[in-house]
Amino acid sequence: MEVGISFWIGFVAFVVIMLILDLFVFHKKDSVVKVKEALLWSAFWIGLAVVFNICVYFLLGKVKALEFLTGYLIEESLSVDNLFVFIMIFGFFKIEPKYQHKVLFWGIIGAIIMRAVFIFAGVAIIERFAWVMYIFGAFLVYTGVKMIFEKESEDYDPNKNALIKGFKKIFPVTDDMSKHRFFVRKDRILYATPYFIALLVIEASDLIFAVDSIPAVLSVSKDPFIVYTSNIFAILGLRSLYFALQGIMEYFHYLKYALSGILTFIGIKMCVNELTSELGYSFHISNFTSLGVIVSFLTASILLSIVVKKRQEMKARR
Repeated sequence: MEVGISFWIGFVAFVVIMLILDLFVFHKKDSVVKVKEALLWSAFWIGLAVVFNICVYFLLGKVKALEFLTGYLIEESLSVDNLFVFIMIFGFFKIEPKYQHKVLFWGIIGAIIMRAVFIFAGVAIIERFAWVMYIFGAFLVYTGVKMIFEKESEDYDPNKNALIKGFKKIFPVTDDMSKHRFFVRKDRILYATPYFIALLVIEASDLIFAVDSIPAVLSVSKDPFIVYTSNIFAILGLRSLYFALQGIMEYFHYLKYALSGILTFIGIKMCVNELTSELGYSFHISNFTSLGVIVSFLTASILLSIVVKKRQEMKARR
């Protein structure tokens, strides 16, 4: 079955309904999202993705279902790394936990729009210039290798971001956080608050993140519907995953090594598959293999984090 306009209309309608329910029903009031609640919401969003994947299997076939699942896992795993950046952003701007959900919600809206632009542009470029796959692949390998040697910055300062510097030159900004809004009016002048600046930084970080994640998912499928839906399902669960992460961070201590391996593998896969296709060879790294590699890397990083944590606890007791 072909992906027609009805699939797109149905999916967009579903996303809009879920976002409306999230903002005006489930999280109508500002409140602190506890770890247990966040884990339940994460399970809910993951469950929806699984149900959607089953629908893809029966409506579009086994191949598309595997592409969606692999793309979703890539996006979800890379999203976790981006959440650590969100934690630093909220910490820097001193935004209380009960107001973080609202900032993340509007950040998600921006991410959904940006992903659509990136994905359709990426698919169009690849269809016209197949050699771009080599550039995407090489970039992912470079990013993966660089991630291993990259040190975590202790003096993180979002105000050094070029986007924030440019915004502050054209729009007045206040440090007043007494009113929990993105904009406040003082003496008839409209000021942006730290809440809005934090939102801008989150959008900027997601833009950078998309540069890695979109090529990675395009290595799995060039079908815009599969790429976009797998991205959006991962993004929809991003907020609940963020709050859950704060309570289970010790299980992701070695995540960056897993992500490094995943990005490097996907980059190599893109280059190898494109080269063998041009040369007419039958060798091809399948999406099933990619799925196995992704799951293996993530599982190994979590198990290693658990083992190291238990050893540290045993040493502390001694």
